[in-house]
Amino acid sequence: MAKVFEAIDERLAEWIGGQHVFFVATAPSGGSAGDAGYVNLSPKGLSCFRILAPTEVAYLDLVGSGAETIAHLRENHRITFMFCAFEGPPKILRLYGEGRVLEPGDAEFKTLRASFPPYQATRAIIHARLTRIADSCGYGVPKLAYQGERTQMRDWADRKGDEGIRRYQLLNNQTSIDGLPALRAETLGKLEGDP
Repeated sequence: MAKVFEAIDERLAEWIGGQHVFFVATAPSGGSAGDAGYVNLSPKGLSCFRILAPTEVAYLDLVGSGAETIAHLRENHRITFMFCAFEGPPKILRLYGEGRVLEPGDAEFKTLRASFPPYQATRAIIHARLTRIADSCGYGVPKLAYQGERTQMRDWADRKGDEGIRRYQLLNNQTSIDGLPALRAETLGKLEGDP
């Protein structure tokens, strides 16, 4: 039976800490039915999720091919996190909230950054205040065995270097696929040859 929680207690925090993957869902506000924009659902891992308080969480956002979560949060702040038990007893936990984007130039980013592993591909911290915490059975989620973290993100970032990552973000992460603003250009600087 599904249960709604007032906050993330010790038992939930321990369970969340034992999960190797979580999912983040956001969506643009949208307009008419045919122009509502794309819902985004992203898997996350690499030990990038932190519980900051009983109704406050954050995760380290790494460079990706798109910046949908950032763009959607800038527009409407709605965010949902989902954790699934792939090992042990079945369970799904959803954390609903209001999120915001902290970029490297923001004072709060510097404070929170120390809570996460050192990844060269870091582009932002997503911070959320939770408005609803609810679980469900998870009976339909298959059992899967954890084999370890992938190394491709770290390898890619090492090959690119700081300047290559900045260039990639300037070219790929300033707007969403719906054309909404994502990363701030002033945080990243300009490409050579820009006015």
